[in-house]
Amino acid sequence: MPRKSFAELIDSPGMPVLVDFFADWCGPCKTMAPILQQFAAQHQGKLRVIKIDVDKNPAVAQQYRVQSIPTLILFRQGQPVWRQAGAVPAAELARAVGPFVGS
Repeated sequence: MPRKSFAELIDSPGMPVLVDFFADWCGPCKTMAPILQQFAAQHQGKLRVIKIDVDKNPAVAQQYRVQSIPTLILFRQGQPVWRQAGAVPAAELARAVGPFVGS
């Protein structure tokens, strides 16, 4: 199966895509990982969560002006509709992203 481009990944018709810009060496990113896994499981079928390693994908990080990590960006039909830099508690993530996923 060919790899999809970032544009193809975020242009998910009818389903918002939450992108986690992270790096393996980033402590707060490691804190976010289980929160995002749980959030993805709770919204399965309504939301897609993808992780972008900024060290391996610097052009994508630069395109969306990711200056600190973790940075979360929620895309709807390929357009950013919400973003947050830094670790986010689960409740705050649900409150911010919930309206976009119909929960």
